[in-house]
Amino acid sequence: MSVAFVGAGRMGLPMVRRLSAAGESVRVLARSDSTREAVGGIARAVAVSTVTEAVDGVEAVIVCVHKDSEVREICLDAGLVDGMPDGSVLIVHTTGSPDTAKDLARVAERRGVRVVDAPVSGGPDDIARGAVTIFLGGDDAAVSAARRFLGAYGEPLIHVGPLGSGQLMKLVNNSIFLSNIEVIVSATRFGAVGGLDIETMLTCLRQGSAHSAALEGIARAGSPEGFLHSVREFLDKDAAVVREVADSVGADLGAIRPLLTSGSRPPADAVRVR
Repeated sequence: MSVAFVGAGRMGLPMVRRLSAAGESVRVLARSDSTREAVGGIARAVAVSTVTEAVDGVEAVIVCVHKDSEVREICLDAGLVDGMPDGSVLIVHTTGSPDTAKDLARVAERRGVRVVDAPVSGGPDDIARGAVTIFLGGDDAAVSAARRFLGAYGEPLIHVGPLGSGQLMKLVNNSIFLSNIEVIVSATRFGAVGGLDIETMLTCLRQGSAHSAALEGIARAGSPEGFLHSVREFLDKDAAVVREVADSVGADLGAIRPLLTSGSRPPADAVRVR
């Protein structure tokens, strides 16, 4: 038996490596030469070109694509869920709306397929160490089935609640993370105007009460500018989902709404390394 993997990119490829190292046979849906080449160097992993080949006889399918719309396209429009075996589990890492996981489950029920929404908090280095945080949404049986595979690269694995809860928790997490980045950009711009050097500010802030995961990422990048450049595409996408979901449930985002709206943010090059 094996696991199918869709989305072997920046985040997905180290997941495939960890699954292979844990002894799992992995079929990777590969639609580009670069993906096929990368997968070819991983033991117990094989690149396949069609959804049908990927899901035939597997115990689990893991989806780690960029956008919610891509999840719907591959899982519903391309027939991935319809082709999954009875009793298998669909695990979705892509950050998106909780409604997407619920829509997938309605289709999956007819196939006897269980669904777990499992967005991650962390990056490729955390995955490679087997230490990426994963928020799990789904019933106990589905989450239990998913743990076998997710344990290859995730720690901790936190069961948040019913289906969709993992996504909601990730959106809360990213709301805070993105807001922290924007606050750090504005605060260090204030310090720079007053004459402080960015390296000095980052060194001091990492030792003070302002320390955070966002600050740590900025410090590793060397500047707010560098960090924003590397993550803005992903965070802007997630910020849009946060606004959409908040509006759909009538939640007041209060003071963080402006920080989650691209047009109101300070420029990415507000503070440069001197």
